[in-house]
Amino acid sequence: MRSFLLALLAGGASVFAFSPFELFVLALPALAVFAWQLQRAARVGDGFLLGLAWGFGAFAAGISWLYVALNRYGGMPMPLAALAIALFCAYLALYPALAGALFVRLRSGGALARAGLFAALWLVAEWLRGVVFTGFPWLAIGYTQTPPSPLAGFLPLIGVYGVGGLVAFLAAGLAFVRWNRLRAAMPAMALGALLLGGGAALRTVAWTAPVGPPLSVALVQTNFEQSLKWNPEHFVDVLRANAQLVRDTEAQLVVLPETTLPTLMDRLPEGYLELLRGFVREHGGDLVLGVFRTERDDAAGEASDGLRIYNAAISLGDGPMQTYAKQHLVPFGEYSPPLFGWFYRLVDIPMSDQTRGAPDQPPMTLGGQRIALNICYEDLFGAELVRALPQATLLLNLSNLAWYGNSLAQPQHLQIARVRALETGRPMLRATNTGMTAVVQPDGSVAAVLPEFERGVLRAEVRGYQGMTPYAHWGDRAALGIAALVLAALLLRRRSG
Repeated sequence: MRSFLLALLAGGASVFAFSPFELFVLALPALAVFAWQLQRAARVGDGFLLGLAWGFGAFAAGISWLYVALNRYGGMPMPLAALAIALFCAYLALYPALAGALFVRLRSGGALARAGLFAALWLVAEWLRGVVFTGFPWLAIGYTQTPPSPLAGFLPLIGVYGVGGLVAFLAAGLAFVRWNRLRAAMPAMALGALLLGGGAALRTVAWTAPVGPPLSVALVQTNFEQSLKWNPEHFVDVLRANAQLVRDTEAQLVVLPETTLPTLMDRLPEGYLELLRGFVREHGGDLVLGVFRTERDDAAGEASDGLRIYNAAISLGDGPMQTYAKQHLVPFGEYSPPLFGWFYRLVDIPMSDQTRGAPDQPPMTLGGQRIALNICYEDLFGAELVRALPQATLLLNLSNLAWYGNSLAQPQHLQIARVRALETGRPMLRATNTGMTAVVQPDGSVAAVLPEFERGVLRAEVRGYQGMTPYAHWGDRAALGIAALVLAALLLRRRSG
């Protein structure tokens, strides 16, 4: 029980390696404790339980903000909301549990061989967590390695899962190498120094280059309180506030956040969108905003209202309206997985029956740039964002994290955006309801950010970028290929030995 408790605490401590704390070095001892305990585990089942404990500690500490959405805004009773979060954390913990069980089953060889096995299994387990059942890759350990971490230099090459594998390899080296024997530890020290030094050198490489003149942008943080935003009594106030913010903001590109207009687009008051269009035309600019868009479904049948609902973004300006519909929906928040209709009888989530957007939507052409949009949770999926490259010169994220209150969700999401900027070699612009509205540069640095939970406008000049990073070419295939080669080599060696 002491071992499982230690694993639980080490998993919980890993949260301090993520934003807003950003103690990226802590990711190594947090994983090293797990690897060290796996090395001592006698049975495969012990490895599974140690991984379950580590994972549960990490997710319970790191995504507890989901409780706010279910209880405060979704109306789920406190005990049921707590149980739902606990079950979700237990599910997510199955992936490190799988890695732990397989490590105990397959471990062999010297310290570096075992470290390679642990890293490859960890990488594959995190990737699986990011794709199975549409995926939930939040808190992938590679997100801890944003600048100034030297490992950030590898993000444009092998992405967040590959960097997570490097973190796991270094952590396992700390756990497995006999550091009291200097000669035996020398190869591990040299390899660790090579990885850290190589990553630092890679941070100086510019994989992409600026293109076109600077674009003036105004990213609006509306700060609508979640419970009031969807209250019909406040609907007119929300529309007026949005209109006033657009009227008072001058830039080539003005951006309002996700679902800033909390209704279906065809139910807006007549002339409202034309009013917004007129404001930005006065300044010679364009507006991008979030709203729910509908489309007639002719195949739905007479018994249905025949409408598909999309979480969408639209552009308004001198040119024709351009649209984007969210492709990667949030399970339980934006659509119901099969057999989970009962969940929606326990919560009250507006617009929770949505349709996926097409996977091949082109970037918007605005202000002389090609802007690839993603909405909220979509920027967790780097392999999906690179589909817009090389055409896109800028990335734009519209979000509404008001569902999660004043929590770790906002800074964690900004850190995810920093990784996407590094992977793609493109600036990432973020317009959010309550935070964090920011401009992220292609090197992962935050050029400007607004305070959370304040209404304001972030004004900046940004350049578009062209070119392709290695990750933009390969996606997650490179990291998975490396993990597969390591596992194949170790298994062949184990069989021949």
